[in-house]
Amino acid sequence: MAIVLSGKAVADKIKQDCQQQAAQLRKQGSIPRLQIIRVGERTDDVYYQKSLEKACAATNIDCTVTVLDEQIGQQGLEQQLSQAAQDPAVHGILLFSPLPKGYDLTAAVSLIPTAKDVDCLNPLSSGVIFTGCGEAYPPCTAAAVMEMLKYYDAQLSGRNVTIVGRSLVVGKPLSMLLLAQNATVTIAHSYSENLPAICRRADVVIAAAGRAKMFRGNYFTPGQVAIDVGINDDPDNPGHICGDIDYETAEQIVAAISPVPGGIGSITSAIMCAHVIDACAKSCAAAKKQA
Repeated sequence: MAIVLSGKAVADKIKQDCQQQAAQLRKQGSIPRLQIIRVGERTDDVYYQKSLEKACAATNIDCTVTVLDEQIGQQGLEQQLSQAAQDPAVHGILLFSPLPKGYDLTAAVSLIPTAKDVDCLNPLSSGVIFTGCGEAYPPCTAAAVMEMLKYYDAQLSGRNVTIVGRSLVVGKPLSMLLLAQNATVTIAHSYSENLPAICRRADVVIAAAGRAKMFRGNYFTPGQVAIDVGINDDPDNPGHICGDIDYETAEQIVAAISPVPGGIGSITSAIMCAHVIDACAKSCAAAKKQA
């Protein structure tokens, strides 16, 4: 039986730290504020929005939501983003994506300043993460994986870590964060030959392929740590979600495993709060220097 890596314990610790930091900032006259901009009524966007609003309320962060009609167009969206970028009371900006058909996401997110880009949407922020030059916030999901590994004291230096998935949200930035901890990183994907064998050679397997229960017993060997980033409709249990890992099978093999739900997803909103509070603190410090 594997050790279950609960995301709730990690998230609770982050939120507790956020509460204390936000309270201190408020005493100094600075109110941490997240500006969410949503275009349309995508069900998953609305669900994530509610999750973020709840997390912000629990950590003393003001959360403002601007909901735009799908017909507002690129110019209307960019106007809203520019206003938030220029507003000194806003410390973090989050634009939900994908955008409706006809919008230019790259042009839109390029208007989010790196200092307020709390989920690494602007390509300039990604460049900072990849080069290590300057300061930027990594994508919240990638950061959530790192926080889970840190919380459970997973040894990364010199260890072999395989990430299955090469997205700009998880796989690629996560590889940079792991390299910074001196891990030996392999990025695999759906086109990798003999993927199960690649995974079996790793000390840590991070599943971020976006395919329900793709990772079965033949992907794992005893002693491994398995981190499941996937969130999928459960084909065997309609109305419920599952991860990329076939949990029941893998849990009998590996040393430790994160569940879905209750794993990485539980940490992501807390990471967003931490980024907003850090951005507020840096803004406050910069204002004091200029005074």
